[in-house]
Amino acid sequence: MTEVVRLALEEDIGSGDVTTQACVPAGQKARGRYIAREPMVIAGLDLLHEIYGLRGGVDELTLLRKDGDRVGDGEILATVSGSARTLLECERVSLNFLQRLSGVATAARCFADAVAGTGCRVLDTRKTTPGMRALEKNAVAAGGVTNHRMGLYDAILIKNNHIEAAGGVRPAIERARGTGLPIEIEVRTKEELAEALEAGAVHLLLDNLSPQEAAEWVRAIGGRAKVELSGGITLQNVAAYARAGADFVSSGAITHSARAMDISFRLELG
Repeated sequence: MTEVVRLALEEDIGSGDVTTQACVPAGQKARGRYIAREPMVIAGLDLLHEIYGLRGGVDELTLLRKDGDRVGDGEILATVSGSARTLLECERVSLNFLQRLSGVATAARCFADAVAGTGCRVLDTRKTTPGMRALEKNAVAAGGVTNHRMGLYDAILIKNNHIEAAGGVRPAIERARGTGLPIEIEVRTKEELAEALEAGAVHLLLDNLSPQEAAEWVRAIGGRAKVELSGGITLQNVAAYARAGADFVSSGAITHSARAMDISFRLELG
């Protein structure tokens, strides 16, 4: 994670925090507190060690909660003490990471809670902030949602354009099988479904169906393959999709539309 943290600090501080350098004596010491300003699931706290470490370190940093914890309005998440200049120049970057990642973890927890008891698991997607995928997927897991593939390199997901380029469902599956990687294939018609099952598909992706249509497809598949539903799945309708009988539902909204949570940093001299 160090590289994305380094880039974030470089982007914000550049050649130096001119406001802090002008206003705050070099030897001034301070204490700071990270405070939740609304209920949330926290994520990203461990990054504070890297953020401050890359700016020369602090005298003391104490994490009072851990990733995945539910916290309430007013709870102190972490405390830090050291050079006032260091604390001030790291304030915005540290808050950006904490607010963004806690937003993802909180969204993930809402999705996981919405399908509790259905036997269906929620998956994340690759619809992440460029350069932040590993951090956002860690936040997703902290919120109780299952990570899908990390990228294009660790699992096979055959979608409509792959099927077109490969010349059909069967040749796409047969060529992919030689990799030894897990294979999932999107099917859009009953004909593609039949061909995929005949070719030995074990994990099917059904996209952009209504919950009622999804339930019909799941009944037709009859347990012959694992079923994942995707496309237009939101917090408001995810429970309906889960009750359709699928093994998995996936939603890009967990990462691409997560709201940054309200976290503040309060500094005192000393």
